[in-house]
Amino acid sequence: MSAQINGNYLEKYATSYAELVCDQFFSTRQFITGQDIIQLTPSAQVNFFIIKRLFELWQEELAKLKSSPFFDYRDIAVHEALTQFMNVLSRRIKVERRHLEGMVQDAVQEAIRVAADPVHFYQVELAKAPVGKINEYLKENKKYFKWNEKLVTSLIDKAGIVQDLATYQQAIAANFQALGGSLDSPKELLATLNATLSFDLELYLGIEVGVVTEILEEEEVIVARETAVVFESTDEEDEAPAPEYDEQEELEEEPLVTPPVARVVPSAGSVSSGKGLDAAHLKAVFATETYKGMKGILGELAESLALNQRFMFTKELFDGNADLLRHALKSVDELATFEEAVDLINARFVFELGWDIESEEVHEFMQQVYRKFVH
Repeated sequence: MSAQINGNYLEKYATSYAELVCDQFFSTRQFITGQDIIQLTPSAQVNFFIIKRLFELWQEELAKLKSSPFFDYRDIAVHEALTQFMNVLSRRIKVERRHLEGMVQDAVQEAIRVAADPVHFYQVELAKAPVGKINEYLKENKKYFKWNEKLVTSLIDKAGIVQDLATYQQAIAANFQALGGSLDSPKELLATLNATLSFDLELYLGIEVGVVTEILEEEEVIVARETAVVFESTDEEDEAPAPEYDEQEELEEEPLVTPPVARVVPSAGSVSSGKGLDAAHLKAVFATETYKGMKGILGELAESLALNQRFMFTKELFDGNADLLRHALKSVDELATFEEAVDLINARFVFELGWDIESEEVHEFMQQVYRKFVH
């Protein structure tokens, strides 16, 4: 941007914001849980950036654990046990103020950056991805992006085998130009911070608020024009079958927070055809799952989801309504069979909420429901 960013103001604002939030929350409590963090501030983006940082720390701890030369973490039994352990741990987040306050400060600064200069923010964000795994990084982190996320989520699975950082960064700039006025303005996004502490966007940018969008658009048009080729996707590419799951290859990767999701291809049921989910077809697919860790869930489904699954299902399937997700899980827990659960989900959610039953989110949700009834 041609504006002069006021870094001192940003740092002081984030520090004051974090202090106010923590003063309020910890006045009567010693710890904060994962569910509390989701609702900690009026800004969803701030809250999810805190969660994102927690999961990054989590992965760092996992890497330290696996660095021991004395144990075989590639063994399938260890892999399954570790995955289950991480799922349980994700539902037992407990953070003290002395640790949370710094996370809030960082999250506020990140939120302001993604609102004021989203192109630069996401270009820097993708630079954090491991070499050759930008697409995977986007898939793993898309649930944490709440502001201007269209700039990057549209790139997922559109690059084919291309994993070049410069190409992705150019595509982000081109997306900004193409999306234009459909993105929320910085002022609109940052208004959610004002409920806690008034933020002066004009002071931060060193320019008048009214010209922020104009400056961003002018500069990103220039960048986009320099891009000879941006990700293009043909119908044939979109319809290409997903690669088959390789169990040995999976063992060589970092253990997932949740078990790998089987790709369920509905036989005839779809929202467009009005047939919804098909219980028999789902059972047939899940019954032949190759992943050995696919076992029944112990206890209630409502208490068995990993925290990252709750985020994804709430955002993608239940219109951002966490209470609606909890209601759905409790309703399923009261049923006796998988068939009854599918009927209920079709009747109450698939059609009412316009689910795409071929989406990965629906596949994973139904996989969890199936596990509830596996014995």
